[in-house]
Amino acid sequence: MSPRHRARGRAAISKRGRRKQGRTGSDPTADDRTGNDPDGSLDDPSRRDFLKTAGLGTAAAVTGTAIAPGTAGAARPPLKTDGATQTVTVCPFCGVGCGQIAYTDGDKLLHVEGDPDHPISEGTLCSKGAALSQVTNNPRRLQQVMYRAPGSSKFEPRSWEWAFARIAERVKATRDASFQTKSGEQTVNRTEAIACLGGAALDNEECYLLVKAMRTLGITYIEHQARI
Repeated sequence: MSPRHRARGRAAISKRGRRKQGRTGSDPTADDRTGNDPDGSLDDPSRRDFLKTAGLGTAAAVTGTAIAPGTAGAARPPLKTDGATQTVTVCPFCGVGCGQIAYTDGDKLLHVEGDPDHPISEGTLCSKGAALSQVTNNPRRLQQVMYRAPGSSKFEPRSWEWAFARIAERVKATRDASFQTKSGEQTVNRTEAIACLGGAALDNEECYLLVKAMRTLGITYIEHQARI
């Protein structure tokens, strides 16, 4: 070992000895935890001292316990969901059917979070379900029916009343043209020209009503989004 390396080693041992003496010495003035630093050891704290100090400072900042001397903690800032109406609903995206809690203020959707009481998702949501409020609070969201006539190259706005009447007319015309009463000697009373596809956002009651309506029309092709 060269003389230079031996000198560095002696300096490092001497520095560690001074730091250890400052922490464990019998003289309370030599203890760096009291705020006194007679030997200057705090100018070069150990890695453990640094991490301990940084951890305490972070905890105080998060919990608000060191906002001001003599202060028990900072007051909780108001939440955007304070006073909002909570509505339990189902995510409209994939076929899992995760439970959600929607917070609304009048007609405005404020926040969406997972429903912890839901038996499927148990409060968890994927990125799409967690960002559901962006679908509602979006300037590009369509607010009216857009219709493109056969052969046309553009969409035109229509009212909901027009759309409902148009759908009923098309369903009736298709059913009348394709309705089948018998298949051989067996009575079937069905139409195979119309199909119904349910969605994950439908609850049990809505699914029951939808299937009853489709069976009444004689529709046999009834499926659900989650099965495709």
